[in-house]
Amino acid sequence: MAPVKRKQAMNIIVTGASRGIGYELVKLFAGDSRNTIIAVARNTEKLARLRSECLEANPAAQVIALDCDLGDEAAVKSLASRIQQHFSSVQVLVNNAGAIVNKPFADITLQDLQRVYTINVFSVVSLIQQLLPMMDPQQRTHVVNISSMGGFQGSAKFAGLSAYSSSKAAVACLTECLAEEFKDKNIAFNSLALGAAQTEMLDEAFPGYKAPLSAKQMAGFIASFSLTAHQYLNGKVIPVSMSNP
Repeated sequence: MAPVKRKQAMNIIVTGASRGIGYELVKLFAGDSRNTIIAVARNTEKLARLRSECLEANPAAQVIALDCDLGDEAAVKSLASRIQQHFSSVQVLVNNAGAIVNKPFADITLQDLQRVYTINVFSVVSLIQQLLPMMDPQQRTHVVNISSMGGFQGSAKFAGLSAYSSSKAAVACLTECLAEEFKDKNIAFNSLALGAAQTEMLDEAFPGYKAPLSAKQMAGFIASFSLTAHQYLNGKVIPVSMSNP
């Protein structure tokens, strides 16, 4: 897929960038040398490999790798100050990082719930709060929260995924609430409820299942949406799936 391009320079942040959709998303954004991308993930080795691949594909790529454990509240709080060392403003934030537990409801522990909700919901809240001062009201910002069809109202649900799916439903509702609260601040909030794409997380949820889309294909849609959809949409939770709910 060709790099996604716009006329103006963009400061972009992508969480969950060390694998799957986030990894491919950073590579697509980096195809346009005017973009500066901060790639956030825990795994420093994979982040280094990602940056190397971006530079190999486009020697003028501007990719900054920041390691952060989004399950650590203190680390998330310090992430914003680290971002401010590189950016004075943010035009696109893609909250893509996610954690999953595939376990019968009767066996889910409080620790399981805390881990999933901390990464999938609480870190999203914290990062958005801390980056609000960097969202310039003179230049429309787009916050894209990655949800799941598992958290989309009326969609098919699957045994063992109650923690994950309910956390993604929370992300979708949060998106709608923030769109209303910040509609006069020139910040758009939208959520993409993703269907199956071939990623490591999909393998955890459905071992052996073959998805109709690759991580790169799904990333292509998200990249285009992130750069353009806020001109037309705000507060939307959009299913992105090859099948009916």
